[in-house]
Amino acid sequence: MYGALCIRKRTKYFPALVGKNMDMRYNSSQTKEEAACLKDIKEGVKMPENSSCSSASTCSKESCEGCPSKAGGSGIAKEPMNAASNVKKVIGVVSGKGGVGKSFVTASLACAMNKAGYKVGVMDADITGPSIPKMYGVHGQVYGTEQGMVPMTAEDGTKIMSINLLLDNEEEPVIWRGPVIAGVVKQFWNETVWGDVDYLFVDMPPGTGDVPLTVFQSLPVDGIVIVTSPQELVQMIVKKAYNMANMMHVPVLGVVENFSYLECPDCGKKINVFGESHVDEVAAELGIPVFGKMPISPVYAEKADEGKFFELDNPYLVDGVETLKKL
Repeated sequence: MYGALCIRKRTKYFPALVGKNMDMRYNSSQTKEEAACLKDIKEGVKMPENSSCSSASTCSKESCEGCPSKAGGSGIAKEPMNAASNVKKVIGVVSGKGGVGKSFVTASLACAMNKAGYKVGVMDADITGPSIPKMYGVHGQVYGTEQGMVPMTAEDGTKIMSINLLLDNEEEPVIWRGPVIAGVVKQFWNETVWGDVDYLFVDMPPGTGDVPLTVFQSLPVDGIVIVTSPQELVQMIVKKAYNMANMMHVPVLGVVENFSYLECPDCGKKINVFGESHVDEVAAELGIPVFGKMPISPVYAEKADEGKFFELDNPYLVDGVETLKKL
């Protein structure tokens, strides 16, 4: 029922989904951890140097370097990596609003790094709207060992973990409240056997809610990539995502503009379907690089539907890929 019963069968590997957390689907009360997180963030707005450190008023910027609070954006400790995993870099992909092609950009960056010779994994943290398995042609269910859950491996070697790979029927909706979803995301990190991975891309749901907050606080995120579209309205949305990352002390690596234009198949003229681009203005204002401007292309959509997205080459993200290589 609602996907939860399917995962209950696998509670040997996901124990936190049993008992209290399962009941929290229907419990609107705020947990102590949630309350602490919100308190940290609210107080963080008033603390310019170290928004989450309780000693921010008495310590200097230099003395805060290396402080767990500074690193995590709150006083909450990072979740430990699975003992059988060796993930070198964690890259979050976020968007301030839905429908801008965040999963598309996640898969594009992952494919590019894979083709560059790196070992890549994708954590599909969009629990209620997973799409990564479909794009990679990965179906069925993951299995568990004594060390944890083993992610599925796509045809190109990319390791993938998603809620859809835990359900008996991938079309069943996952109807959970925020605390349960946050718990699953943590378990995708500490109870999944990722093995050796150079770059783990975390595809997050849109907005600045539970999942981005959990990822920023619980995972050792090396940086995020913000995905946007050309509309002027999106400038505000990009700034929201940027400001959240800044408050949580998570580096913003760059911004990608998706749906930038449509190229006429007959004459090659670029048509600005969603209006003029504003990404350069926003990026300059925030002091972050533009990773690329990606056009609307039916070829990309077809490959995603076929589960062969990894076969594509994406020349529009070259700058972004080079930035990731230097991390």
